[in-house]
Amino acid sequence: MGKVRVSSYAVSLDGYAAGPNQSLQNPLGVRGPEIFEWFFPTRTFRAMQGQEGGSTGVDDDWARRGMENAGAWILGRNMFGPVRGPWPDDSWKGWWGEEPPYQVPTFVLTHHARAPVEMKGGTTFYFVTDGIESALKRAKEAAGEKDVRIGGGAETIRQYLRRRLIDELHLALRPILMGSGENLFAGLDLTALGYRYTEHISGEGAIHVVLKKQ
Repeated sequence: MGKVRVSSYAVSLDGYAAGPNQSLQNPLGVRGPEIFEWFFPTRTFRAMQGQEGGSTGVDDDWARRGMENAGAWILGRNMFGPVRGPWPDDSWKGWWGEEPPYQVPTFVLTHHARAPVEMKGGTTFYFVTDGIESALKRAKEAAGEKDVRIGGGAETIRQYLRRRLIDELHLALRPILMGSGENLFAGLDLTALGYRYTEHISGEGAIHVVLKKQ
């Protein structure tokens, strides 16, 4: 049976997973790309962009492992795009162009209904309006024996953590301080929720830390 997991999720030393003032021009927030500088040089990331080359060290190993065995994804509305409120039309289809990197059924949490969007490469976006548990049920059905990966953003991950629905978290801890933005750990007591540290290793641009539900 597959796991429900968070993988390759980058956070700063002070717990921020995105910078402040996210927008169409700054999808990761101001200074947000700094949090992902461990990921951008890797061969895994470059292959996702249709490019050759890239690093093949510890960081790439964790990035590659994060993409393996994913049978479905769950994303928060902000991870899908900057559009807020009711969908004005069907023109926005994500940040990633015609061929998103997911390549499996991907469930987007939203309060506003929308028809599924089928993209190149195997990704179909399904818009779920009846909560995180419904999205997880549908994602597990789609994934079968494979894993369900919770892609973010931070508030979506917090919601799943509060209900102890995540089995494993791999965090890529970047050695920077952000000071503001979207804090992954805001309002969470991971110890009380039953999560424990199990593994860490230093990569070229991040320290990779694994937490598991006990």
